[in-house]
Amino acid sequence: ILRETLSKRGVRVITGLGKYFRQVDKNRNGFLSQADFKEALKVFHLEIPERDLESLWLILDDSKSGKVDYGEFTRAIFGEMNEYRKAFVRKVSFAYMKLDFNKTGSVPVVDIRKCYCAK
Repeated sequence: ILRETLSKRGVRVITGLGKYFRQVDKNRNGFLSQADFKEALKVFHLEIPERDLESLWLILDDSKSGKVDYGEFTRAIFGEMNEYRKAFVRKVSFAYMKLDFNKTGSVPVVDIRKCYCAK
C-alpha cells in the first residue's frame, strides 16, 4: 500500500521522506518510532487507512521492538538493489574511502582538490 502511494507521488516525496526521517532520528541510531513514522506520513500527506497503517507497522517492526530500522524501511519501499546499482555503490564507496583521509565520515573540498583536477 505504501509503495503504491509513494510511487504515485514521485521521487521528490521519497527523497524528502528520507531527509525527514534523518532529521527525526535525533540520536542518529537509524531507528524510527511508530509515532515518528505516523507523523512523517502526515507531514508528506501520505494517506493510509489506520488499519493498513497498523498492518504495515507490524510488517516493518518484525522484531516487535517498537521501532523500525530506517535501512529496512527503505529496502521495503524500494526493494533490493539490482547488480548494476550494487556495483555502482561499491565503486562510490571505494572512492569515498580514498577521499576520507582522516576517516572522519566527511570529506572537505580541500581534500577533494588534493585528488582531482577539474580542468
